[in-house]
Amino acid sequence: MQKQRRDFLKYATVGAAGALAPIGLGAQGPSSHQANGSIYDVRSFGATGDGKTIDSPAINKAMETAASAGGGTVLFPTGTYNSFSIRLKSNVALNLLQGATILAADTPADHSDGYDPAEPNAPWESYQDYGHNHWHNSLLWGENLHDVSIYGHGLIWGKGLSRGTHEEPRAEDPRVGNKTIALKNCRNVTLSDFSILKGGHFGILATGVDNLIIDNLKIDTNRDGMDIDCCKNVRVSNCSVNSPWDDGICPKSSYALGYARATENVTITNCYVSGCYELGTLLDGTFKKFAADFRVPRTGRIKFGTESNGGFKNITVSNCVFEGCNGIALESVDGALLEDVAFTNITMRDISGAPIFIRLGSRMRGPQGVPVGDCRRIILSNIVSYNSGSKYAAIISGIPDHPITDLKISDIYLHHQGGGTAEMAALQPQEDETKYPDPHMFGELPAHGFFIRHVNNLELTNVEIAYAAPDARPAFVLDTVTDVDLFRIKIPSDNHKPAFRLHKVENFRVFGCPKIKDKEIAAAESEEF
Repeated sequence: MQKQRRDFLKYATVGAAGALAPIGLGAQGPSSHQANGSIYDVRSFGATGDGKTIDSPAINKAMETAASAGGGTVLFPTGTYNSFSIRLKSNVALNLLQGATILAADTPADHSDGYDPAEPNAPWESYQDYGHNHWHNSLLWGENLHDVSIYGHGLIWGKGLSRGTHEEPRAEDPRVGNKTIALKNCRNVTLSDFSILKGGHFGILATGVDNLIIDNLKIDTNRDGMDIDCCKNVRVSNCSVNSPWDDGICPKSSYALGYARATENVTITNCYVSGCYELGTLLDGTFKKFAADFRVPRTGRIKFGTESNGGFKNITVSNCVFEGCNGIALESVDGALLEDVAFTNITMRDISGAPIFIRLGSRMRGPQGVPVGDCRRIILSNIVSYNSGSKYAAIISGIPDHPITDLKISDIYLHHQGGGTAEMAALQPQEDETKYPDPHMFGELPAHGFFIRHVNNLELTNVEIAYAAPDARPAFVLDTVTDVDLFRIKIPSDNHKPAFRLHKVENFRVFGCPKIKDKEIAAAESEEF
């Protein structure tokens, strides 16, 4: 009994803290690791960690040995492990010690070797982008697994991965890696404490993964940070994501599994997302911002969608910080039901587009015959946005005959750069029902605070709109809206008249607002005040 306790303490210390020398460096064979606390040092299986030799065959051998023994921990001591695809296994943990790097190898020019080929996924390919349809063409991947973890304070560097855009090598080419970590139809997965640099199309793509924990990751990448697609019971916490070229944390509900499956029961908390830092400078702590004239999308946000076949249900986002990126985005455009969603305690600074974008559309990229979706029961509270772009207001927009319903917005401060013109105030944005959803889709907007169209049952309480320079547009434009209450709304003292523009609005009330007279309107075909 005493010997078992001593062995437990010895290997728990090695695996969790890495303070002791890793066991069996090159001297012992795989069988000795099976006997020594189920820890499998990749160097004992032939990995060199020299940053040049392709180490993935040795790593995969260690993974297979651990799995065949019933499970264990595959240990990466300090070193750089140049690798193609690493195949994760059930009941196996991957432990990256401090100073250990898994490096995505460059694909050979002739593609004679490289990453595992992308598996077929017909006939669902056309319903989402290429990267969403394949998992095997990744640096680390797993399918139909359970009880898997990747943890430790090391680094995963996707140097040789494709972003999946138009650069060479193309992601669609055989043996080209497209993602850092890809998981399909798995359960009981934990990803914690490591960092990802230059993650390819996705730093993490989790599709159909249930009981998923993502905690304390730092992701500094050239496209999406993490996509949580068709997953259930997910906890994302304490993560920092810099993703200037695409989204930071992105719940999705695609058709990549061959059927519509909701992403549901999700919490995202205590996270930082940005789109303003040069690649790698979040990780090295220098936080170098792009020059003002450098062309980069500065996306970096938390966004639901665009893939939205299965829906989003029962999701909370709290205590998160946005910087130098786009704002909150909730999008249902492929027949999804988006319901019971709350954002609370959010601060945003230097937002490049709309600070809030809620869109119900009818792109309908999926099987034919699916009806238009719904957006309902959404709460936004305790949100601060400072210095957002002047072209765009907060946008809440359904489409004709398909309104967004049951929306409560409270304790919001929205500050923007101002400078909107009378010409902008006269604009009438197109509906663009089938267009790709994005705040830029409507162009410049006729409101500087909120542009609200096709919405039923809306309540705004304790909302302040501020700007850095005077703006000639109304603070609020409402079009085809019913049952709207506005209470304690504050707009700039020099706000141009009118403050409100209403078109086809019913059951409108504004009351208790400084410098705005209480007003109740049963029906307004067209009215300004």
